[in-house]
Amino acid sequence: MTMQNKPNRREFIHLAGGGATALYVGGCAVSPSWYQGTESMHNINGPVDKHNWAELAQLALAKIKSAGCSYGDIRLIETQGQSIRAQDKRIASVRESFDSGYGIRALYQGAWGFAAGAGFAKADVERTAALAVEVARASHTLMKVPVKLADEPIHVDKVVTPRKVDPFEVPLEEKCDLLVRLCEKVHEQESVIRSNGRLWTQRDVKHFASTEGSVIDFDLLAIGGGFGATAKGNDDFQSREFLVPYSRAGFEHILSYDMLAQADRIAHEAVEKVHANKPTPGKYDLVLDPAHLALTIHESCGHPSELDRALGYEANYAGTSFLTPDKLGQFRYGSEHVNLVADNTHAGHLASTGYDDDGVAGQRWPIVEDGVFRGYCTSREVASAIGESRSRGSCRADGWRSVPIVRISNVGLQPGDETLGSLLEGVKDGIYIEGRGSFSIDQRRYNFQFGGDAFWEIKNGKRGAMLKNVIYNGITPEFWGSCDGVANRDHWREYGFITCGKGQPGQSGWMTHAASPARFRQINVIDPKA
Repeated sequence: MTMQNKPNRREFIHLAGGGATALYVGGCAVSPSWYQGTESMHNINGPVDKHNWAELAQLALAKIKSAGCSYGDIRLIETQGQSIRAQDKRIASVRESFDSGYGIRALYQGAWGFAAGAGFAKADVERTAALAVEVARASHTLMKVPVKLADEPIHVDKVVTPRKVDPFEVPLEEKCDLLVRLCEKVHEQESVIRSNGRLWTQRDVKHFASTEGSVIDFDLLAIGGGFGATAKGNDDFQSREFLVPYSRAGFEHILSYDMLAQADRIAHEAVEKVHANKPTPGKYDLVLDPAHLALTIHESCGHPSELDRALGYEANYAGTSFLTPDKLGQFRYGSEHVNLVADNTHAGHLASTGYDDDGVAGQRWPIVEDGVFRGYCTSREVASAIGESRSRGSCRADGWRSVPIVRISNVGLQPGDETLGSLLEGVKDGIYIEGRGSFSIDQRRYNFQFGGDAFWEIKNGKRGAMLKNVIYNGITPEFWGSCDGVANRDHWREYGFITCGKGQPGQSGWMTHAASPARFRQINVIDPKA
């Protein structure tokens, strides 16, 4: 919803500093007139008492074991979130939330049951556990192939993701001031007609326990942000964005990107993009930056490497995968320059949570090695389908209400031995692409097309004039087969995703994809209006 009569930066800061913050946290203050019509708050119920979570977990597990189930687990979760958005030199919305509850799984004679609840009384937890068992028993009557979980050692641990500055302790005034100053800065550039800024953070406190004896406590923090500018000219509109990638870090992550120092460049490039030419459709050598490659990796490698998709489990919704199990260990996915590694142990990456929601420890393994397809993202349920005795630890849910499913791991393109300069020098006629744009890919992740956020022509090894409206298409193994160079680790950058959709009911998955710039030969660039 659009906010009417919104305050400018100084008015907002005065109101926030004078006590309006109580509105966002507890809903106990009267809304000032300028706030009416903003996006509404949700789930503002405050933190729950967590001192007895371990006791409640064991109560639920005892109920599951007494019912004759071979396995069960529980995840008790409290989630705190904050999202701030600015638009056109005004604060457009502030959203804060607390949400808490628990999800319980029970495995009865090879059939799953799941139930979730938000009441933390002992009787509530016992009822929810009994319902999970009841669902499992009912599922057993229809089960054709019983589930057999891969073995996993017992883990008793505590995980706290890295942070130096707690973003929830940074004053709201300071965050809003930063976003409005960014908007003001980009509007200093003539022809910029719209601006936006955003800060987002979420903390998940979780207690996991299983009937096998694993007990793991989590304190998981994530943060991200960015800003953008839209320019008008020549009967056209063009936008340029700057990302502070989603990461498991504290507010120091936001500050390290010094967004204000980037604002003038982003605004200038938005204007330059408006006046840029479109490329003539045809074959071009492409040099792709890490922010762009992150999305390409996600869609054309991450999703195909989810084993449940390859087995057909997601066929009626999220789709399947061209990387079927018969291709494992022998299929040529790309050139010898392509090495894609899944790493759920890399500090700061979104899927690096110590353990997944099966209680499996984070691991590192190859997805593609020297261009050959080598591995999947798996769970304890599906690992045995490809003859593996242990899960890769890629089973996650997006909250207490959701059933854990196979999700993409932190998959990254490993560095090569080039520099960005040497990649460009090897191109006579090509295009350099930076950032994310529109994309489309088929349900098997085989045929695709991608756009980007900014584009420059490459002429005789030099980056030249800016371009606009660049779209390229291809077939996944042919595209990755055309890669003939990857820049070194000095150029390696990491980009997180928090809106990866999958599952029924739908869930949002989190993961990070990292890469250095890479070069791809003779890729088909199309007319987006054709």
